[in-house]
Amino acid sequence: MSAPVVEIALDAHAELGEGPRWHGGEGRLYWVDISRNELHRFDPGSGQDETRCFAQPVGCFAFRRGGGLVLAMKDGLALLDDWAGAPVPFGDQPFAGKPDLRCNDGRADPAGRFWVGSVNTAKSARDAALYRVGADGVWTLLENDMLTCNGAAFDAGGRAFRHADTPSHALRGYDVDPTTGELSNRRIIHQFIEGTGRPDGGSFDAEGCYWSALFDGGRVVRLSPEGEIVQTVALPASRPTMIAFGGADLRTAYVTSARAGLSGEALADQPHAGAIFAFRVDVPGLPEMPFAG
Repeated sequence: MSAPVVEIALDAHAELGEGPRWHGGEGRLYWVDISRNELHRFDPGSGQDETRCFAQPVGCFAFRRGGGLVLAMKDGLALLDDWAGAPVPFGDQPFAGKPDLRCNDGRADPAGRFWVGSVNTAKSARDAALYRVGADGVWTLLENDMLTCNGAAFDAGGRAFRHADTPSHALRGYDVDPTTGELSNRRIIHQFIEGTGRPDGGSFDAEGCYWSALFDGGRVVRLSPEGEIVQTVALPASRPTMIAFGGADLRTAYVTSARAGLSGEALADQPHAGAIFAFRVDVPGLPEMPFAG
């Protein structure tokens, strides 16, 4: 397998670029810069990147069935009816009054539920967790005792789920009951070697393989359903944060990255840190599932 050509889709200079999601109807890539409280939408055809800035950081988001977005912000969820609208708090706000905790990575499943992980930004306690949020805005705790819950993704049938507590270097796998959203058969899909990058955001492709962005690893990897690394793509930035798929055929991989925390020397060596990178893949990704709320 020949190595794909990695291009700079958008030299965004993001502090903490995250959460790319392809909107098929618009032909745009939505993404966030968490450190700057920004939501972006990027048109690869025109090169135009539009920005919204909010009072709280947006850790992740999902498109909604009826249009607009659900934003996972500092304190909890908010609904955005359209690009220009104001965010309206939705459901429980579990992190209000908890300065160290905020929403982090998340994904909607095929049934329309929104799965949200949290992060303890101060690393002061292992109180980050994974939650499932229904269309009614009710949060259900699924798993706790984490520092940084990341990498939430479902396969095409909604029967396999992956996520990681990033500092543990372990990618976790589960079986999912697609009707109830209950998890079972928790296992370690892959234990990454310390010092070679930590599993951050990820996405499934149409063959049931999972792609993971390795923060401080300078690469993304494709893992088989059993957890074997079957492909590695090196990137010109040490801190990739998330990979997702877009384009009309869902065969363009988009990878966000971060500048935050890099020294001046490292930034001089990585002038495109914080960019969104793109490369072509042989197996298409999956369309983003919308939130039912």
